[in-house]
Amino acid sequence: MDTGDGQTQAVASGKTMALAVYILYLVGYFVGITWLVGVIIAYTQRGNSDPLVSSHSQNQITIFWASLVYIIIGSVLALVLIGWSVLVLWFIWSLIRVVKGLVALNNGQPIDRPSSWGF
Repeated sequence: MDTGDGQTQAVASGKTMALAVYILYLVGYFVGITWLVGVIIAYTQRGNSDPLVSSHSQNQITIFWASLVYIIIGSVLALVLIGWSVLVLWFIWSLIRVVKGLVALNNGQPIDRPSSWGF
């Protein structure tokens, strides 16, 4: 948004965008395409100068790519039934990561290890 003196002002803060991505991920459990929209937003926010926003963006990117791997492996292995266990574990893992991210963002805290595939 142009302020009139040649400077631009962000329409939404980085923290708001990080919150939007977490919400898109939660909605994504019902409407899968929102995960893709969320990771695109996270990639645009990753270079943000605010360390809080950067850590959450990296966390969101990690959640997306790890989820994609787990879903592909679980779907392929579902043919031999063990894949259903992988998909259930992915759901639990991703839900915990998203909720922990939301709580940390709400408390104004960065993610400790945003590139980790653990909890």
